[in-house]
Amino acid sequence: MSDTVISVENLSKKYLLTHLADKREQLFSSLLTNKLKNVGSRVAGAFKRGPAQGQTVEDFWALKDVSFEIKQGDRVGIIGRNGAGKSTLLKILSRITEPTKGRITIDGRVASLLEVGTGFHSELSGRENIYLNGAILGMSREEIKRKFDEIVAFAEVEQFLDTPVKRYSSGMYVRLAFAVAAHLEPEILIVDEVLAVGDAQFQKKCLGKMEDVSTKEGRTILFVSHNMEAIKRLCDRAFLLQSGRLIYEGSPSQGIDSYFADGSGEDCADLDQIIKKLPSDPAFSFMKVSLSQNKHSVGKFVENGLPLEIEVTYQVFEPTVGLRVFLDFYDDQGTLLFRSFHDEDNTGMPTMQPGKYTSVVVIPEDTLAPIRYELRLNATIYNVRTFYSEGIPIYLNVERSGKANRAYPSEPIRGKLAPFLPWQTIQV
Repeated sequence: MSDTVISVENLSKKYLLTHLADKREQLFSSLLTNKLKNVGSRVAGAFKRGPAQGQTVEDFWALKDVSFEIKQGDRVGIIGRNGAGKSTLLKILSRITEPTKGRITIDGRVASLLEVGTGFHSELSGRENIYLNGAILGMSREEIKRKFDEIVAFAEVEQFLDTPVKRYSSGMYVRLAFAVAAHLEPEILIVDEVLAVGDAQFQKKCLGKMEDVSTKEGRTILFVSHNMEAIKRLCDRAFLLQSGRLIYEGSPSQGIDSYFADGSGEDCADLDQIIKKLPSDPAFSFMKVSLSQNKHSVGKFVENGLPLEIEVTYQVFEPTVGLRVFLDFYDDQGTLLFRSFHDEDNTGMPTMQPGKYTSVVVIPEDTLAPIRYELRLNATIYNVRTFYSEGIPIYLNVERSGKANRAYPSEPIRGKLAPFLPWQTIQV
């Protein structure tokens, strides 16, 4: 009997991308869909004869000819740049999305945690959703009852167990969703970057649980993350995706080296194109991002001896309470170094009125180490939703030019940041 639990042969997934000539058209289309969905669909159906005027349609292959096998008990980390096809692959394996071409064989029950609250019914309580998810996995009521107390204890939501999950914060959602997925004994557990929503202690707890269910219980783990330290710790295999293709399969350490050795990544000049491809939203839209040092625009390379100015221009379309633009700063191993919000110095939770805004943040000179960083720009409505699943990626290669160790220029700078801290020395 084969111990292969997932077999994928020549898997491909194609999407049709429609490009509108004007982003305002996209916004109008989105509003029409939300407000007049039924009438709009009937009218569109009656008159549709292909792409509307000013529209173009192109094929986009999110995955192309991907093949692999995964054995029982494997812990596979899936890595790659934004848009590489990671989430699409997990959605297909979770039977959320159908492939365009290829063959997939899965032996065993699959539990997936791909987005906050995936598989939850918002009107049901936490207690009811535990039983609902167990039933979806094919478990009996008695099996779920045996695991119930463990799930509640792990998720730390006992006080809110009989509250509808629509009132949960994103952190509570994720804690309960992960606890359900990990404890209801699926043979295959699929986890996307969603764990990044939790705090550091919760993430550590989740990684420990995934290790346990794999090594002690023989279950298979598929884990997508930008946190390379987590990939190294948890996984015994790594898949590296690039532009929808599987370009590496093997040890996590070598896969991570290949990931960072790849010089691709969006130059600052490409950011306008990335912004144009973002899904439209009736509440918010990024318009422009620019990076500069000494009033000169920079690309992928910056100096650590100069302040780095990041300027973000965006549009707010309706009065919104708790709207926050933020920046995540990751090191060359995918570890989140810090997150910074545009409203850090505000008191209370202000309402942003409709209009065009520009926010500027400055990373002081002699802060960054001469390594490669990944920044991710995003926006959120506090405790409601985040606008973009992965944010806007900005890759920086920092070159040494600052004050740190300037008396000993041949000595390497150690650490992920390199602040110049003035000391005082006296002879006593």
